[in-house]
Amino acid sequence: METVHLKINNIPVEVPKGYTILQAAKEANIEIPTLCYLKDINCIGACRVCMVEAKNRRGLLAACVYPAEEGLEVFTNTPAVIKSRRTTLELLLSTHHKKCLSCVRNQNCELQRLAAEYGVDEDKFQTEDPIYEIDDLSPYIVRDNNKCINCMRCVAACKNVQSISVIGAIRRGFDAHVGSAFDKSLDNAPCVGCGQCVVSCPVGALTEKPQEDKVWEAIADPTKKVLFFTAPSIKATLGESFDMPIGTNVEGKMAAAIKRLGENVKAFNMDFTADLTIIEEANELVQRIKTGGTLPMFTSCCPGWVKFVEHYYPEFIPNLSTCKSPQAMFGAVLKGYYCEKNNIDPKDVFVVSVIPCTAKKFEATREQLRSNPEFDDVDVALTTRELARMIKRAGLDFASLPEEDFDAPFNKATGGGVIFGATGGVLEAALRTAARILDGNFEKIDFEEVRGPEVVREATYEVAGVTVKVAVTSGLGNARKLLEKIKSGEADYNMVEVMACPGGCINGGGQPTRSDSVSNYVDFKALRSKALYDQDKTSEFRVCDDSPIIKMIYDEYFKAPGEEKAHHYLHTSYVARDKYYK
Repeated sequence: METVHLKINNIPVEVPKGYTILQAAKEANIEIPTLCYLKDINCIGACRVCMVEAKNRRGLLAACVYPAEEGLEVFTNTPAVIKSRRTTLELLLSTHHKKCLSCVRNQNCELQRLAAEYGVDEDKFQTEDPIYEIDDLSPYIVRDNNKCINCMRCVAACKNVQSISVIGAIRRGFDAHVGSAFDKSLDNAPCVGCGQCVVSCPVGALTEKPQEDKVWEAIADPTKKVLFFTAPSIKATLGESFDMPIGTNVEGKMAAAIKRLGENVKAFNMDFTADLTIIEEANELVQRIKTGGTLPMFTSCCPGWVKFVEHYYPEFIPNLSTCKSPQAMFGAVLKGYYCEKNNIDPKDVFVVSVIPCTAKKFEATREQLRSNPEFDDVDVALTTRELARMIKRAGLDFASLPEEDFDAPFNKATGGGVIFGATGGVLEAALRTAARILDGNFEKIDFEEVRGPEVVREATYEVAGVTVKVAVTSGLGNARKLLEKIKSGEADYNMVEVMACPGGCINGGGQPTRSDSVSNYVDFKALRSKALYDQDKTSEFRVCDDSPIIKMIYDEYFKAPGEEKAHHYLHTSYVARDKYYK
């Protein structure tokens, strides 16, 4: 490998040829501030916060795009560099609506952090602030361009990672801003709601549609029973909101915290309906294989992916599994089985899901998912960030909470349900169960071939004389490439798992916001995924159909996978959507 030698702040550094000054500085444990840079997503040198000085070079250099050169001598903290960064921050703040106290990114904002570090006076440049109407019409994302710094990270995430491109730069000069075509609301654009724009934003210009107040109102209502359930990935990410190391499994503390939000609150484990999804989905796959049904069968638990198919590839709608997502299944189970068993009117139950995803907020409103036409099965879908805010508002010392179990009867799940939160987890869980359906003596449990960071993972298995070929990908840009291969006949599978967010739910649009130092330099997806796979390894049951709770609910209610009641409560349909509108 060809390398180059340079000095940064008089420290000798050797890095591969092609590295930028920013990357080289990191190798020397020197952090250069950034705002527009986002590793593998956005590298345009636009914000000019990363400027450095170099010997024998005229002017300052943008470290995120300037290549490390042989013999280059770089200085990151000269008076000229400090003055440049401070001026840039002052200019950014001159048109930034500085309502920090009420902003959800307060104390977790990259602009705020840099302003404090460089002692920036927010009123250095007085301007007439542009006023933008806040776009809060969509069910999942709020866009406030009054806080936008035009770093274009959200635009890059939507275009370069997700291949959606529903947002971009509009107009020029002082009037330049980020928006959808013709400045329409996100609610009137073919946005899939994945929220990757939100986790890419360094400030508070993009947030999830907040719904905590609705939950607090339900908790305060003595006529309501408030039933929470938490998605598999939340246990591996919630701790970050309380300064715990990335990948800390906080399942027990999370259950304890939710139960302390109100005396009428119960906390259930959504890993249970991940198990339930697999039972239905694996049986559906086997039926399609045996009867010549539509293949490949696509997973359907990710609402961003489902909406992507509905908008951009409606010809593949028959390939989607008819199974509802674990969120939708749990809502149906609670307002169906649970209410019947406990003689509760479903209208007296307020169901709250805690999810890693902004697209789940839209999913909760889909009419196709209602098991009763009179009401939604899930009343509110909260992101991980929203649950963290509720815990903080309740005054709970999260780190000191005891480890507690979820409430019965939905308190346990298998390892197959746990790994739903990582890319490849749904397919692996489905393979464990489908292989057993095809061959009752099949012993393989760990399908490691479908795990990992590769863009597309493929595997082929022989089970009871049946060849099962599968594929996994995450990120909608990768999904688009895979779909085009399937359309052309270049690729052929029995089952395909797609997660809209790169890495799966552990990197969902509703997960804790990360600082640039984490997003750019820490493999947080691997750390979060490890927490789930570690729990899977130590689970009492690892195959979904071994779950005693699953056996109980089929014995008492659904009878068998795909039967009439199971189909009514656990399956759904889809709609073709316009490619240019919502």
